Amino acid sequence: MKLRRDPFQAIADPTRRAILMLLAAQTMTAGAIASNFDVARPTISKHMQILNECDLIESTQKGREIFYELKVDNMKEIDNWLEQFRKMWEDRFNNLDNLLAKIQKKEK
Repeated sequence: MKLRRDPFQAIADPTRRAILMLLAAQTMTAGAIASNFDVARPTISKHMQILNECDLIESTQKGREIFYELKVDNMKEIDNWLEQFRKMWEDRFNNLDNLLAKIQKKEK
C-alpha cells in the first residue's frame, strides 16, 4: 500500500515547488530534473519520493528511462484551499481601488 502524505507538506519546500513547476511545463526524467538544481542527485530523488507519496507526480517507464509528470488533478486540493484566500485578496484589492478612486476624485 502506498503511503499518502499531505500535499501541503510537498509544497512547503521551495525545491519541491520548483520541481512541480518544471513538471507543469513538461514530462521529464529524474536526471533532467536534477540538472536544474545545484544539489546532489540523491537529494532530488528524496524530493521526488515525497512528491510521489503526496500523489502529486507519477512515473512512467519507457525503455530504460523513467519519466515523471505532474498529476494536475491532484493539485486541486491545494487550489481549493487557496481559493478562499483569492477571494479575500480580490475583495481587499477592490476596496483599495475604490479608495484610490475616491482620493483621486477629491483631488480634482
